[in-house]
Amino acid sequence: MSRSTRLPPPEPRRSRRDISNEGGTVSNSGVKINGLNGNGLNPKIRRSLSSLLGELPGQIGALVQAELQAFKAEMADKAKNVGFGVALFVVAGVLAFFATGVLVAVAVIALALVLPLWLAGLLVALAMLLIAFLLALLGRNRVKAGTATDPNGLTASIRRDVDVFKGVGDYEH
Repeated sequence: MSRSTRLPPPEPRRSRRDISNEGGTVSNSGVKINGLNGNGLNPKIRRSLSSLLGELPGQIGALVQAELQAFKAEMADKAKNVGFGVALFVVAGVLAFFATGVLVAVAVIALALVLPLWLAGLLVALAMLLIAFLLALLGRNRVKAGTATDPNGLTASIRRDVDVFKGVGDYEH
């Protein structure tokens, strides 16, 4: 951007008082000006209950719509942060994968100082396979424990509630 091009000055931030009083002017002391009271309403205008109730569905709809838009914006921001965090985890995983390869090579080279190279490579590979097997067994046991049915768990509780609703079974207060 050249120095001769100037941007317009930013709009000043408006307070809630400024926004709520767009229909008229209120002084800093809260005194009404132009027939408006301190909250921006004209006390001389009275509206019937039916007209106020008639506006209620539109106002509720507008409120729900505004809340949904705020929720969407919040979720979009969270999704962006989660996506960035997942990307960082992926990069960390790739780096850890390559670092593991380097450590395996170092282990083979270190064992090759005292053993033949083929035997050093074989021992490191067997050690890695043993570790992988043990981790797979631990993972299988954790999955079995996590998917096992609990006789007093949520499914049984829902079944009891359905039976009570049907009038079958016992219900304790």
